Amino acid sequence: MTPISRSGAGRRSLATLVCGALAAGGLAAAGMAALEPGAASASSHREAPLISGTPQYDNTDVYAFVSPDKPDTTTIIANWIPFEEPAGGPNFFTFADDAQYDIHIDNNGDAQGELLYRFTFDTHVKNKKTFLYNTGPVESLDDKDLNITQTYDIELIKLKDQYPVSKTKIANDVPVAPSNVGKASMPDYAKLREQAVHEVHGGTTTFAGQADDPFFLDLRVFDLLYGGNLSEVGNDTLKGYNVNSVALQVPTHMIAESADQPIVGVWSTTQRQNAKGEYEQVSRLGMPLVNEVVNPLKDKDKFNASSPWDDAKFLKNVTNPELPKLIEAIYKIPAPDEPRNDLVDVFLKGVKDLNQPPHVTASEMLRLNTSIKPAAEPKRLGVLDGDNAGFPNGRRLTDDVIDASLQVVEGELLGAKNDLGDAVDKNDKDFEKAFPYVALPTEGSRGPLAKGTEGDTDVRSQLGDALQPAGASGGTDNMTLIAGSAGAGALGILLIGGALAWWRRMRDRAY
Repeated sequence: MTPISRSGAGRRSLATLVCGALAAGGLAAAGMAALEPGAASASSHREAPLISGTPQYDNTDVYAFVSPDKPDTTTIIANWIPFEEPAGGPNFFTFADDAQYDIHIDNNGDAQGELLYRFTFDTHVKNKKTFLYNTGPVESLDDKDLNITQTYDIELIKLKDQYPVSKTKIANDVPVAPSNVGKASMPDYAKLREQAVHEVHGGTTTFAGQADDPFFLDLRVFDLLYGGNLSEVGNDTLKGYNVNSVALQVPTHMIAESADQPIVGVWSTTQRQNAKGEYEQVSRLGMPLVNEVVNPLKDKDKFNASSPWDDAKFLKNVTNPELPKLIEAIYKIPAPDEPRNDLVDVFLKGVKDLNQPPHVTASEMLRLNTSIKPAAEPKRLGVLDGDNAGFPNGRRLTDDVIDASLQVVEGELLGAKNDLGDAVDKNDKDFEKAFPYVALPTEGSRGPLAKGTEGDTDVRSQLGDALQPAGASGGTDNMTLIAGSAGAGALGILLIGGALAWWRRMRDRAY
């Protein structure tokens, strides 16, 4: 298929946006249905009944792209734990100790993984006599005040017909970046992020920790397709939420089959340990939105337990997608004729002459041609807008997979030209320009400031001012502060000051 050049992609009426949003769901659904049962599905926030109850094991998204600042490497990012509320303490967000978080790579198009990067985590608690995640301001990953920490190992497993050929531990006891509790607890979170980036065996760079959820979209499609009248479109539903991210930056020659066959397929899975001590796959993700809006309820849990080489059983979900029919029923937008073989080609095989491997077996995963250099100015619609370095050739953080997917689902490749979208065109936070690229997580103390405080005044200096001896600041003592117009705010500061003093006593007692 020849990539379609598009201009004026931003020109959309409200009706077009709504249709696009609806179509996007149909498109994504079609893409997922085409996946075989074992295929991974991206953007899977609470997408299946069983996994929605165990968020620590729930894949949310997978990204794969040639590193823009190191084009001889490939970056893979996989996210878990959807809808992390930044202030969700005191039990903040950790990877599960009884899980195997896996990144799979198929480098010959046979729907089976030839390489598997396995992340396993261990949780460490310094003081079990406190309820606190941290017992004071945290300035480094080995700070004694960081009460709950995690480390992880990475094992590289090489496979042949899904049987291990070799196993190599490429990382051992690497520290995880913690949840971003807030400014008082973690005054320089960017420093903690930097300390969690490590170079390991073979020139590979790794990161694990909390990040802003990079997926941007309006998820309210589930309220009868954006309210039934397009009144609920254009809001980034994931704004302000975090995820737990795992990122790898690998020399491309280590994962591609050869210079002549540079196309790789990528998906992620989670395996959870059961009561017998055995590991069972409970979540899977590759292309965006497949299990979320393509597979019907009867197939969702099966899909999460399946593998790409078994995806044929889900093919009808892709060739006969439900979403375009729902859009037609509600908004009178004609659904393309079935079977949707165009969706099979794009979402299960890769685009011919772009990211389709020779002798490809149709299966659901991200497919990336690692020989295509990064775009100097990436376009959010990727291949649809003439940018061959973007989705569906892999997936970059900035790619608008909702709009691109819904346009294809509603027949863009069949001649039904459209400019559909959900009116959410970019993430609410800017991405980083260097590995691991994901934006810093939203902090827990992001709420409105207390009455009488200023945004550029450090919280701890305010506490010090409020607790200083009487007469130290122009004769105004603490009682006057409490009785004054700012009394409520000062009382709150005094209470917090007392809590901090108790906090420090508890910390000193523990050490």
